[in-house]
Amino acid sequence: MNVMEAIQTRKSVRSFIDKPVEEEKLTKILEAARLAPSASNRQEWRFVVVRNQETRKTLAEAAASQAFVGEAAVVIVACAENVEHKMPCGQLSYPIDVAIALDHITLAAVELGLGTCWIGAFNEQKVKQILDIPDKIRIVELMCLGYPADPSPVEKRRLPLDKIVKYERWQ
Repeated sequence: MNVMEAIQTRKSVRSFIDKPVEEEKLTKILEAARLAPSASNRQEWRFVVVRNQETRKTLAEAAASQAFVGEAAVVIVACAENVEHKMPCGQLSYPIDVAIALDHITLAAVELGLGTCWIGAFNEQKVKQILDIPDKIRIVELMCLGYPADPSPVEKRRLPLDKIVKYERWQ
């Protein structure tokens, strides 16, 4: 599978089969995140990998009671260690850097036959309590990871290029 096939195949998976993710595959996925680019090569991301079933179910409750979060074989809690750095453009770097690393995770997962789902609906304080994450750390996203119950592709509804791309100037 090439990168364009992975991009075209990736979908948000909200139903997983009860099968653990092999250690080798998990390591490859985390390595993809490690290799992601970041502002000034700061590599501010940190990941808490949760495989324990009871902990995943508790995380599901903290994630707006979305049961499928607990059904995924793995929940990756994507955090940022330094949340103060701003790029010269004025944007905080950590949300962007963590998102890039998570996107590397999603594409590596597709290549390995796994599915993912970005979770932004969660109570940060509850997740921190569950996982003993220090107050100074920010949780950016939760990422479900596992084998999809339905591996068939879905049609993506996306705007056409001429609606989202401007050349040379905004016109």
